Amino acid sequence: MEKKVMSKEFLLENRDEILARYSGEKKKNKKLPVLTKKERKVLGIGRDRGEATAKYVRIAPRKVSVVTKMIRGKGLDEAYAILTYTPKMASPVLIKLLKSAESNAVNNNEMARDNLYVAECYANQGSIIKRIIPRARGGAASIHKKTSHITVVLKERN
Repeated sequence: MEKKVMSKEFLLENRDEILARYSGEKKKNKKLPVLTKKERKVLGIGRDRGEATAKYVRIAPRKVSVVTKMIRGKGLDEAYAILTYTPKMASPVLIKLLKSAESNAVNNNEMARDNLYVAECYANQGSIIKRIIPRARGGAASIHKKTSHITVVLKERN
């Protein structure tokens, strides 16, 4: 079953109708087909946010989520201040990610830096790295090293 790709002219002619269809409530069994990157660009979907993702960070997601909860919903300067003075291992990673999301919002989407706030900030579980270590009497045991995928989304406050 092939996906029907919409042309640029069709997208521009029916822009309001398509945006209304995709922004409305969706039932589980009536999902709309996923838009391609080119279609989202033509429609202007995703231009209201700056997003950055760090994958396979060698910190457990449970430990990262403690810090992400502190900055969620805060202004950009306040989030930087919180992360600078938080003595957690995830803080430097989140500062770097916040800078990347900020530059994406300012440079790619022409958003004002003054009005930015942390709309979403979450950590999902990545792959688990397993190490085999020797044990007593010729046995072996495995150690599970957890990784996480961290995402930060900045939006403009009205």
